[in-house]
Amino acid sequence: MADTTTGDAFVEFERVQKSYDGENLVVKDLNLSMPKGEFLTMLGPSGSGKTTCLMMLAGFETATHGEIKLDGRPINNIPPHKRGIGMVFQNYALFPHMTVAENLSFPLEVRKIGKADREAKVKRALDMVQMGAFGGRRPAQLSGGQQQRIALARALVFEPELVLMDEPLGALDKQLREHMQFEITNLAHELGITTVYVTHDQTEALTMSDRVAVFDDGRIQQLAPPDELYESPENSFVAQFIGENNTLEGTIKEIGDDICLVELDDGELIDAKPVNVSKVGDRTTISIRPERVEVDTAKLGENAHTLKAEVMEFIYMGDVFRTRLRVAGKDDFIIKTRNSADQRRLQPGEQIQIGWLPRDCRALDAV
Repeated sequence: MADTTTGDAFVEFERVQKSYDGENLVVKDLNLSMPKGEFLTMLGPSGSGKTTCLMMLAGFETATHGEIKLDGRPINNIPPHKRGIGMVFQNYALFPHMTVAENLSFPLEVRKIGKADREAKVKRALDMVQMGAFGGRRPAQLSGGQQQRIALARALVFEPELVLMDEPLGALDKQLREHMQFEITNLAHELGITTVYVTHDQTEALTMSDRVAVFDDGRIQQLAPPDELYESPENSFVAQFIGENNTLEGTIKEIGDDICLVELDDGELIDAKPVNVSKVGDRTTISIRPERVEVDTAKLGENAHTLKAEVMEFIYMGDVFRTRLRVAGKDDFIIKTRNSADQRRLQPGEQIQIGWLPRDCRALDAV
């Protein structure tokens, strides 16, 4: 993985490692930097190291090796309450015996801020999350979405330069979660707050982030803006983890700078963009997104590659049709077509031709 540090870093991990038992590393030699004001999401499956990185940044976990810096100063030995970092958790972590206003006032009292200033800051923070009328209520009198807004307001009330969020929307229903995604990103950008957000939800990561760090096995597999992650995955893990993806296995027969020839396991030859392969004879996993595959192959022009396919299953999903095909001996190949007046519904058992452009087909490491 390439070094992801920069000269103007606000948050910086330098060769950070973490082990709980002295033998197995859950975070492996992490180099990562963020400029001020960025919204960065750490995304990955359970056990990939993302939450451990967040907890080390917050000060709740200690790095086994390496240095973590905030605005240029090392913070490894600074306790959590002195780092000036706002935190939002999935379970809200509100004090049940306090009113909403008292919950927000607490971090200000700890910082010895006077009463008049406290009241002004609490009012401002509640207004930010459209909860100005709820200051006198207790958390138990609020819905889950309202409690999460209060938790967000409490993280912002002392005007931190950095806010950390650990799966903050995991307990909310789909509609409310999508609404809160929009509110959180808008607020973070309006206030210029640097935000580190942890989730295992790829859609959440793609819709909210300036950049996404995809974690697996204690390492960042790729760090990039959402569109680059989806369109140009650097390895098979990222291609599979981000969005829906089709894979075909084969062997490299010829390789050049921009194109390689791959012999699929059923003997079919196709062109692909060489991304994570190096030489003839390498095994490869071909990656192609479902929406890049055309049924009407005439649309693609002369450079398209076409394959025979058999329709296994046709699923109506409202705005799109999702069709499962048997291609090159595999029966889990998915295509997505837009639901439009002229779009034909395919029938199970039907034999069709599908195609795509070589630029949309990536030769990655073998799974």
